Amino acid sequence: MTGYSDDLRLAHVMADAADDMTLRRFKAVDLKIETKPDLTPVSDADRTVEEAIRGTLRRARPRDAIVGEEFGSTGWGARSWIIDPIDGTKNYVRGVPVWATLIALVEHGRVVVGLVSAPALGRRWWAARDGGAWTGKSLTKATRMRVSSVGKLEDASFSYSSFAGWEAQGLLDNFLDLNRSCWRSRAYGDFWSHMMVAEGAVDISAEPELSPWDIAALTVIVEEAGGRWSDLSGGRSLDGGSLVCTNGLLHEEVLAKLTATRLS
Repeated sequence: MTGYSDDLRLAHVMADAADDMTLRRFKAVDLKIETKPDLTPVSDADRTVEEAIRGTLRRARPRDAIVGEEFGSTGWGARSWIIDPIDGTKNYVRGVPVWATLIALVEHGRVVVGLVSAPALGRRWWAARDGGAWTGKSLTKATRMRVSSVGKLEDASFSYSSFAGWEAQGLLDNFLDLNRSCWRSRAYGDFWSHMMVAEGAVDISAEPELSPWDIAALTVIVEEAGGRWSDLSGGRSLDGGSLVCTNGLLHEEVLAKLTATRLS
């Protein structure tokens, strides 16, 4: 275990509690759904989970700051927990099982712990800095993950979320060009695409519009699995607004295709 083992254990404890809450409300006939100002849905489960995680952190890590999708930022310090209570809320409210709770710890601007728990899929992925990337039911029942060794786009599998974001960014032609260049493409979507890169099941994942809480937990897991992540410009900020993950071998070629300037 790394020096962040206590923080990683705490992340698992919080994810266990979150899984209980999200599964209990999944497909509930009385699930309350509202539309946020950005026109995305939010359920009572999103808010309940974030409130529970915040409560645990206030008791267990009172000096740490917290940044969450539903309730913003509280506290200030060298350490910040970044929470997405339900990544994939649109799936969640429609009964699609592809959604997860994302928990990350950032220390001095660097993500040092990341955990993704998708209980309806029966899957969990996690990593602590310099401790490898793992998937399994718990810390004691886990398998180490490694990215693939595919080195050519024509042999690569590419996963994404939807066409709409690429069209909104004026990058649909680039996105389609990358699709055509790959051996296979599938829209597994959201966190799952990126965790499949960490597992070596796919080789490339990309999303053009994301917030820091969508990104943080994923980055350290992909890195610790031997992969590479960046935004579309090649930068590595959580505020970059986009995310491209690869096995590392394909990264520069993927970025070049997604950001190529085309003559009209």
